[in-house]
Amino acid sequence: MSDHNELDFHESGTNFGKFQKYLGEFVYGGIDGSVTTFAVVAGSAGAEFGTTIIIVLGFANLLADGFAMSVGNYLSTKAEHDNFDKHEKLEYWEIENLRDVEIQEIRDIYAAKGFEGELLEQVVEVITADDKVWVDTMMKEELDMIKDSRSPFKTAVVTYLAFIVIGIIPLLAYVLNYFDAIEETNLFLTSSILTSFAFAIVGYMKSYVSDTNKFKGVAETVLLGGAAAAMSYFVGDILKTLVQ
Repeated sequence: MSDHNELDFHESGTNFGKFQKYLGEFVYGGIDGSVTTFAVVAGSAGAEFGTTIIIVLGFANLLADGFAMSVGNYLSTKAEHDNFDKHEKLEYWEIENLRDVEIQEIRDIYAAKGFEGELLEQVVEVITADDKVWVDTMMKEELDMIKDSRSPFKTAVVTYLAFIVIGIIPLLAYVLNYFDAIEETNLFLTSSILTSFAFAIVGYMKSYVSDTNKFKGVAETVLLGGAAAAMSYFVGDILKTLVQ
């Protein structure tokens, strides 16, 4: 998964403001869901599997891979939280038991930033007067660690939902055909067109998360997703020929 701190989201009291913290998870869950599911569809189409088999394989991938990805995201985020908490507790112990050493570390940090003389001592005095401010400063300045405010459970849920919501798009044409909502004509082409729109949407969202060029984000996602699907299609076609 990608770096979750690529963009500094500004929290607000609105629901959208709260969701912004998890937008990265939604984007990358959606990308993975759409790419992997479409790869399954493309490989199955290349092997000339029937609609029912494609639906079964597609949903098996959608539910199982999505769950695996969300669990991995949960464990990764929780590990980051645990690592931060461990170092934070150590810093509290150090300012309690090695106070003079920690004061000198604050002095050295701000001296390196250009503070000196009376101003430097005032800064040191203000920071070390409050244990929380002191520890927060050490965590950021000495260890380069900032607390992640995202919930591990919520990151997992958002990832799983995105994987399913976006990942189901490549299967829509086959599902609709199964229920006789559309005719069995160029289902793979219909799926490809729908998936291209899905790639474009998540590519645009990815560029928003990473603060990069929007056109580049869309083009990159569409091309990479298309390349993965093309490879799967030809692998399916080759395997069909070998096993016949």
